Amino acid sequence: MELKEKTLEQNYIYRGKILDFHVDRAELENGRAVTRECVDHCGGVCVAALTERNELFFVRQYRYPYHEVVLELPAGKLEQGEDPLEGGKRELREETGVTGKNYADLGRLYPSPGYTNEIIFLYACRVSEHGADNLDEGEFLEAEKIPLEDAVKMVFDGGIPDAKTQVAVLKIERLVEEKKI
Repeated sequence: MELKEKTLEQNYIYRGKILDFHVDRAELENGRAVTRECVDHCGGVCVAALTERNELFFVRQYRYPYHEVVLELPAGKLEQGEDPLEGGKRELREETGVTGKNYADLGRLYPSPGYTNEIIFLYACRVSEHGADNLDEGEFLEAEKIPLEDAVKMVFDGGIPDAKTQVAVLKIERLVEEKKI
């Protein structure tokens, strides 16, 4: 088996500021044609910033699709062509006022590979400075610190439903245990 599908036709039905939607016809390995509904996204970044007291910086932000406030690590959309690490540093500074040091690459996350090509790049760092935030216009959020141990418990207790945050919290916990950050 090749485990590959061939795009036969691509029909963009919406091109937006953040997302593009297209409905494609694709050919499976057995020659059968299928429809694929896809969302294109330029990608995002998430940063787990840890203080010397092993507290993580989080943000609480209203997320319209869920109609609720969601607790997340600082994160955001990458600009076209932006280096993911530089984007992570920018988002961390904008949302929390934090400047990090000793960045560690935590890998990348495919949030929902069944319909979107979005990739979220994950990083961890130690906090070197904490100043004032610099939120984008129309961005409203509250920053707070939570001890790493409590954050891990919140992941397992369902208090943090956001996938990128769950993964980054558990990965930074491992780095701390192994004294790699």
